[in-house]
Amino acid sequence: MSNIKKAFANGKAFIPFITCGDPDLETTKELIEAMAAAGADLIELGIPFSDPTAEGPVIQEASLRALAGGVTTDKIFDMVAEVKKTLDIPLVFMTYANVVFSYGAEHFISKAASLGIDGLILPDLPFEEKEEFLPFCRKYKIDLISLIAPTSRDRIAMIAAQADGFVYCVSSLGVTGTRSVITTDVGAMVDLVHKAKDIPAAIGFGISTTEQAKNMAAKSDGIIVGSAIVKIVGQHGKDAVPYVADYVRKMKAAVSSAVY
Repeated sequence: MSNIKKAFANGKAFIPFITCGDPDLETTKELIEAMAAAGADLIELGIPFSDPTAEGPVIQEASLRALAGGVTTDKIFDMVAEVKKTLDIPLVFMTYANVVFSYGAEHFISKAASLGIDGLILPDLPFEEKEEFLPFCRKYKIDLISLIAPTSRDRIAMIAAQADGFVYCVSSLGVTGTRSVITTDVGAMVDLVHKAKDIPAAIGFGISTTEQAKNMAAKSDGIIVGSAIVKIVGQHGKDAVPYVADYVRKMKAAVSSAVY
């Protein structure tokens, strides 16, 4: 069983996202360790990019802070190597195709695999262009995670049938960010995924409260939370670790209490 499958093996998965290097990489390392201890099942690590088109202002600003602080892909790789010495939690990188392409796709993916990274999410990569990266992901046994959006409709089954790891179901149109109400019929999206392939489907974009977490987890195999956590880090900086740990603990409890 792959590490990513293990994340979904014990009930509903809670998947937090953080931007690497915000406020600095030492705090990022502490956040990963604290979130793992607080019950996270898999952690998404954002590699900052200067033009993050899928992101709302919270994650955009975090990326810009990290880049201004001198964060590079290589420094993030070094931090992950340190984390992996003591932690076995599944980790996936989330970044933009240009970051991987400019580093050298095979070089990036082989290096990530050697560090123990389990998956790669590229939100700006169209399904039709994934062959640019997929052969390297398969070669080095990293799951290239597919995203589906409410607008995918007829394409959901096709994308899911070819998906690896888990399917990232985007709950709302537009960019990342917390939402007061999520109106998309995510249950229907998840059903289409499950009919196409026996693969976990996790819902992300807009989830921030325990009530939303429980509601969305009841309709899926897990939930992903990014902006709400990045916001806490933005507010507290180097002192954010206990606040994030407390938030993750509460969200994991809400997710675990959900039933189909």
